[in-house]
Amino acid sequence: MSSRPSRKPRVAVVFGGRSSEHAVSCATAAGVLRAIDRDAYDVVPVGITQQGAWVLAADDPDALALTPERTPEVTDTGTEVILPTRVGESSLTVHRPGQALEALGEVDVVFPLLHGPYGEDGTLQGMLELTDIRYVGSGVLASAAGMDKHYMKVVFAGAGLPVGPYTVITDAQWRRDRVAAMDAVNALTFPVFVKPCRAGSSMGVSKVDTPEGLEAAIEAAREHDLKVIVESGIVGREIECAVLQGRGLDAPRTSMPGEIVVEEGHGHDFYDFEAKYLDESSVVLSCPADLPQAVSDEVRRLAAAAFESLSCEGLARVDCFVTDGGAVVINEINTMPGFTPSSMYPRMWEASGVTYPELVDELIQLALERPVGLR
Repeated sequence: MSSRPSRKPRVAVVFGGRSSEHAVSCATAAGVLRAIDRDAYDVVPVGITQQGAWVLAADDPDALALTPERTPEVTDTGTEVILPTRVGESSLTVHRPGQALEALGEVDVVFPLLHGPYGEDGTLQGMLELTDIRYVGSGVLASAAGMDKHYMKVVFAGAGLPVGPYTVITDAQWRRDRVAAMDAVNALTFPVFVKPCRAGSSMGVSKVDTPEGLEAAIEAAREHDLKVIVESGIVGREIECAVLQGRGLDAPRTSMPGEIVVEEGHGHDFYDFEAKYLDESSVVLSCPADLPQAVSDEVRRLAAAAFESLSCEGLARVDCFVTDGGAVVINEINTMPGFTPSSMYPRMWEASGVTYPELVDELIQLALERPVGLR
C-alpha cells in the first residue's frame, strides 16, 4: 500500500458524458459514491451533461440510480467546473454565474466512470495526461483500442490470442458499395452479431439469424457509430473474467471466471441492454463458472494476456466464449466495465473474495501509485 498524504486524498468522481451510455455512467457513479470510504478520501462529484458541460454535481447516489421507471441524467446546474490548464496545477475551480471563482482544492486522482465515446475511449485520459493528473484505469492507447472492437481484435490477433471471425463496415464502405459490404457479412456463419464498433453496454447491438434482417441491423448500429463490426456467431458458453492490475511489477490479478445465463421467458434473445441494467431477474451469474479446471485456468490466462496485450492499467473485464470442445475464444475487453454493485465485474470479484468497497479503494490506490508521464 502507498503511504497516505497528511491530508485525505481528494478524488474527483467524473460521470455522465456525451455518449449514449450517459445513464449507465450515472448508475455506475451511484455505486461508487456509495462505496468510497469517506473517512479515507474527500470526494468531489463532477458530472458531464449530454451536451458536454462539466458541472459540480450533488453527492446524491439515489438521484443517479438507473431503474425501469427512471433514467438518471446530469443536468446543467450552472456550476461550471474548470479544469487545470498547465502541468503542476491540480486544483478544480467552480464558476457560478455572477460570482467569483471558487477553488475546490487540489485533486489527487480522477475516477472516470464514463462509458462509451468521449470518455472511455482515451479522450478524457489524454486530457488528464496533458496536465499530469492521475486517474483510475487504462491510459490513452489501451482505452482507445479497447473501445474500438476492430482494433482490439487486431491487437489480440497480433499477440497470438484467439478471436472469432468478423468483418468491419466503415461509413465509406457502406455508402460506396453496400452490396460488397453485405457480401462480406454473408460469408460469416449465421447467426451474426451486428454492433457499433465503438460503443458498449449492448447499445445498438442486434442478433441476426438470417441475411434478410441484416441491413436493418446495420442501420440500427450506425445510429450509434458509423463504423460497424459484424461478428460470426460462436456456439459456446459466455464466460467473463475480471482483471485487476497487479501492484508494482506483479502480474495482473484475475477473478474466478463467471458465466452469464439469460433466462428464458423474459423476452431477451441475448445479453442486451435491458437484461444488463433493467431486468436483473432475467440474468443469472454463476461464479465460479462450472468449468473444468484446465478451462477455467485458460480463461484466466487469456484474460490476463488480453489485459497486457493492450497495456491496460487498473481494471478490465474480458469476455470469452468457451466452445463445447473446451476451446476459449476472446470476444472483447472492456477497460471501464459496468461498475454498479450488480454489475458482473464487481460481482466476480465479490465471489473471489474482494468486496465492492475494497475494490473501489484498491483502484484508487493503484492510481495514486501510478507515475505520471510516459511509462
